[in-house]
Amino acid sequence: MHLGKHYKVSEFIVWTRRQIYLLLAVGVVPVLLYQVLGLRWLTIPLTVVGLLGTATSFIVGFKNVQTYNRTIEAQHLWTSILNSSRFWGTSVRGFIAHPGDARELVDRHVAWLTCLRYELRSPRPWETVNNASNAEYRDAYRIPEQDVALESELRKHLGAAEHGRVCDAKDKATQVLWLQNSALKRMLDEDRISLTVYVELNKVQKEFIDQQGRAERIKNYPYPRQYAIINTLFVWAFCILLPFGLLKEFDKLNEGIGGLMQGCMVWLVIPFSATISWMYTSLEQVGESTENPFEGSANDVPITLIARTIERELKELIGATDLPALPVPVNEIIL
Repeated sequence: MHLGKHYKVSEFIVWTRRQIYLLLAVGVVPVLLYQVLGLRWLTIPLTVVGLLGTATSFIVGFKNVQTYNRTIEAQHLWTSILNSSRFWGTSVRGFIAHPGDARELVDRHVAWLTCLRYELRSPRPWETVNNASNAEYRDAYRIPEQDVALESELRKHLGAAEHGRVCDAKDKATQVLWLQNSALKRMLDEDRISLTVYVELNKVQKEFIDQQGRAERIKNYPYPRQYAIINTLFVWAFCILLPFGLLKEFDKLNEGIGGLMQGCMVWLVIPFSATISWMYTSLEQVGESTENPFEGSANDVPITLIARTIERELKELIGATDLPALPVPVNEIIL
């Protein structure tokens, strides 16, 4: 998540520069064919290009709204996890008499958060964080889940036996929830908590299961691929055809121009077509970078920050002193 007012224009241009190079090349080809080789018939009515541009605008706008909604849903989800975790912490503090039991339940919950955020940061084939422009920009910030192995993080919160079981499990977050429920049942059987407390804490556990499922749905089910490909096809069809539609329009400008630019106005098709096309390709690139809110991009939901905030608050509730430090922004970006 970017914590500044906005990205710098220079950052945005550098991020999209590969598209700019390609768009300039797309504009050069029709101008060379028209102006140098004399293929004057090689034009397209600007009305046709305008209709395609209008359709492309609708497609790009639809995609960006949907990808934005995915990010907003992810933000709401982790806000729900934060609120449910606070309720878990206050319930543990209020209902669990033995400090050791309270610390165990809090640590195991933090272990669940740790497993969940590591799972959400794991790569998927459709994600764009490893694309050239995003991978280059990734050097400007840190992805905590790539700095420290999950096994090392879990050792801070789980005993040796549970640590081994969780690390051997395929679905580690679900395994931690199962261990938490087993611990609650054991406390009930040993009369360390009442049946009412057991039922209430299990209700919160069900909320965690639901929230994990919602997070996994966002992570494992991308923006529909059929819409993604049609968006790309429309954008690049417009970008390729736009220079052909502008050739005759800029050629007409030669009639009222004298001096150095006489007969050369067609060359202006290159910068103007590239600028217009860049607006479309930039919107598409922004949509792609917003599509997957857990992939580790600069626009991600800051799940590591939220998880550490929960850990600090819960440990403080039970009187622990080993509070973890919160992540700090690097170049105004925090995950």
